[in-house]
Amino acid sequence: MGRRLSVSLALAGVGLLVLVGVNPAGAAPAEESGQYVVEGVRTLDDRNQVARSGAAIDAIDHGRAEITALPSEVRMLRDQGFLVTEQHEEDFPAADKAYHNYAQMIAELDKAVAAHPAIIRRTSLGKSYEGRDMPLIKISDNVAVDEDEPEVLYGAHQHAREHLTVEMALYLVKLYTDGYGKDPRITKLVDGRELWIVPDLNPDGGEYDVATGSYRSWRKNRQPTPGSSSVGTDLNRNWSFRFACCGGSSANPSSETYHGPSAFSAPEIQHLRDFVLSRRVGGVQQIRTSIDFHTYSELILWPFGYTTADTATGLNADQQAAFKSLGTRMANSNGYTPEQSSDLYITDGSIIDWLWATQGIFAFTFEMYPGADTSTNGFYPPASVITAQTSRNKEASLQLAEFADCVYRIIGKQAQYCENGAVWSDDFESAKGWTVTKGTATSGLWERGNPESTTQNGPKQLGGAVSGDNDLVTGRKAGSGAGSYDVDGGTTGVRSPSIPLPAGGTLTLDWSWYFAHAANASASDLFKVSVLHDGAKTVIFTKAGATSDRDAAWAEASANLTPYAGKTIQLLIEATDAAGASLIEAAVDDVTVTKS
Repeated sequence: MGRRLSVSLALAGVGLLVLVGVNPAGAAPAEESGQYVVEGVRTLDDRNQVARSGAAIDAIDHGRAEITALPSEVRMLRDQGFLVTEQHEEDFPAADKAYHNYAQMIAELDKAVAAHPAIIRRTSLGKSYEGRDMPLIKISDNVAVDEDEPEVLYGAHQHAREHLTVEMALYLVKLYTDGYGKDPRITKLVDGRELWIVPDLNPDGGEYDVATGSYRSWRKNRQPTPGSSSVGTDLNRNWSFRFACCGGSSANPSSETYHGPSAFSAPEIQHLRDFVLSRRVGGVQQIRTSIDFHTYSELILWPFGYTTADTATGLNADQQAAFKSLGTRMANSNGYTPEQSSDLYITDGSIIDWLWATQGIFAFTFEMYPGADTSTNGFYPPASVITAQTSRNKEASLQLAEFADCVYRIIGKQAQYCENGAVWSDDFESAKGWTVTKGTATSGLWERGNPESTTQNGPKQLGGAVSGDNDLVTGRKAGSGAGSYDVDGGTTGVRSPSIPLPAGGTLTLDWSWYFAHAANASASDLFKVSVLHDGAKTVIFTKAGATSDRDAAWAEASANLTPYAGKTIQLLIEATDAAGASLIEAAVDDVTVTKS
């Protein structure tokens, strides 16, 4: 198709001049024009802006402009902030019209908001790569107020072809809104929780998958890959925790599991990450539990996906038992198979690993209908099963919300972790007032930050924290060699803010740590933790160096603080290089004081 002639038309009584050029002689072959829809064309300025792009406006109705445009004109409009999509007569195949496409999903959400304005609010996570709004639903009794209540996150549609998950999200919206005031169980949850629902994390991929009226079996988003003709990133391999670490994703842009050029390179994932981080209030994550819905295989999965080990750094025995117990209980209600994510296959850069490892959220993946033994394409179950397969997860979804106050309740340890719970904690993701004390060390002073790795006959400073991005570390930078920023010249200390301790119960201090050194260390090189109270310093933990190489590896330690019940204390953490030119590194993360 060649270039269009200039067109002038009048719409709604307004004359619009559409400026169109022609191909000069000897130019490259002309671009092919296509039919598109531009959303949000409501004012005269909007219309003129579309016209100035060179696109031909064919019709405008309720803010939706149908245009004929070249790809370059479409790019210009998108750069100007317009949502521009290809115009098709079809979306889902005729037999599956009961599924909701993007526009129908938005309409359903708006209908729920209109019917229940007191308990539901629709805002936005942000825009997808192609500019579609990514709706964020909040359901709670005082929906306009940020209350001090446990929060629950339900997410859907990271993978484009998994359309049943959008239906699951719409089902949950209807369940919690229509059931409020009628079902006592649902009413109690809405009154006592803040429920967040992300109905469509991949709207571009979903629309592309059904745009022709036939399924394309598309999985990824629609973001081009720099330096490649391939399009799309697997959103559930683009999260930062253990990104591209372990063979659970692909570096090939044409692969369905392409993890992207870097963690959080996909805008859709950036937006959800930013929302989750925004729910850290006073340094404490308010979202306690989460389900990320996928298809298919009828499974309930929990972290970790990157390793087959049942427990690992950042996932201890009690936490693993709580995941397994809640996962099994939910599976008993819907007939799914409960298992650790890596039991299915290794994944890295997944949402549930990130939610747990960096935010402490008990996060599950639900792989919905059909089962793994299906003889048909399991990603496209017929529309006739929507009602049965979404309501099948009613009980599990409610259980997840009910346990959001304390998941450890399911293993009988609510007194340890929740009812008395954490008295004080710091994961070092934000500044809470630690102070570097005056010492004799000349380098490698304690600092809070994202550490860089160093190696000398094995790892000496780890380039990652136990949780999140930051820890307390002696000299965060790597420098030109392992000894560039290690502890030298004596002792460096860091002192916590004041910690008021309750008067009753058993008080326990827990922390993660490592103390690494080269073979030129000695027993005079030390890592110590002390309690400061009323001018006195009491050492509660010591690790001495030795004349042998010790690599950095995270470990867990604890100490009894019950003798200080009812008092206000500070913690002092020290690292000492007392053996001349020895290589000394230390780090601390996830410090907590709990009462039981």
